[in-house]
Amino acid sequence: MSVQQMSFFHEATSTVTYLVWDEATGEAAVIDPVLDYEPKGAKVSREQVSEILRAIEARGLKLVYVLETHAHADHLSAATRLRDATGAQVVIGAHITAVQDYFGKVFGADDVTADGAVFDRLVREGDSLRLGKTEISVLHTPGHTPACVTYLIDGAAYVGDTLFMPDYGTARADFPGGDAATLYRSIQKILALPPETKIYVGHDYLTKDRKTHAWETTVAAQRAENIHLRGGVSEADFVARREARDATLPPPNLILPSLQVNIRAGALPPAERDGRVYLRLPVTEI
Repeated sequence: MSVQQMSFFHEATSTVTYLVWDEATGEAAVIDPVLDYEPKGAKVSREQVSEILRAIEARGLKLVYVLETHAHADHLSAATRLRDATGAQVVIGAHITAVQDYFGKVFGADDVTADGAVFDRLVREGDSLRLGKTEISVLHTPGHTPACVTYLIDGAAYVGDTLFMPDYGTARADFPGGDAATLYRSIQKILALPPETKIYVGHDYLTKDRKTHAWETTVAAQRAENIHLRGGVSEADFVARREARDATLPPPNLILPSLQVNIRAGALPPAERDGRVYLRLPVTEI
C-alpha cells in the first residue's frame, strides 16, 4: 500500500480520528480531530492534539491537511489547533456555508460570516486533493448535515457520521438541514463503491452484543449486515424507520458548545471586553 494510517479513539465522545499518510513523501492528513472539552467546568485542553502531534513527529511526517467530514455536533474540533501548530490547510465541504448561516444566527455569532472563509479549502463532489503521490477524492454525502462529505483515499472511504458499524446502523437526520431521504441517497453512493472498499466510521458506540470498540468495516459488510440497510431496504422504509428512531433521540450532550466552535473551524469565539472567552447557551422557554 502507498498509504498508511493510524487511529485515535476519543473515549469521552466515542469519536475516531484518523492520521493518514503517503509513504513515499511523508505528507499526512488528519481526519476529524477532537479538542478535549470538560463541560462541567467549561475547560478546554489538548490531550488528543498533543497525541497526534507526537505521532506525526515520531514518523517524520508533514501534516498538510486537516479534513473535516462535517461540522460536528458531538465534539469540539481541533482543526484550528492543528493548523496553528503545523500550517496544515483545514478542509470541509462547501455546504458548510448553510450550516454557518443557520447556527451563526442561533448563537448570535456576529463574527461568523456564512462564506466558509475560516476554512482554507471548501470541497465539492468530484474534487480531489493531492497527498504526496496519493489522490484524495471527495463525495458529497449530505443527509446527516448539508455539508457532510466522504473522503476516498487509497481504497478506503472515511465516511464521518453517515454510516456507523453495521450493528449500530446509520446517522441521525434530524439536525437542521438534515433529511432522511437525502441520507439514504448518500448512503447508496457509498454502497455503490467496490465491495472490498474499506469504510472507516467517525464514531463507534457499543451495542448490547458487542463490548469492544471497532471502526473499520467494508462496503460489502454494510450492504449485508447494516441493521438499517440490509435486505435492500427501500428509501421509503428507510425514511420511516430513520425518522421514527430520530424522534426518540435527545440532542447530543455537547451540541451547543460544539457547533458554535465548529462553525469557526474549531476556534473558540472571540474574547469579550473582559478578556475572557464565553460559549453561549440559547434558552428556549416551553
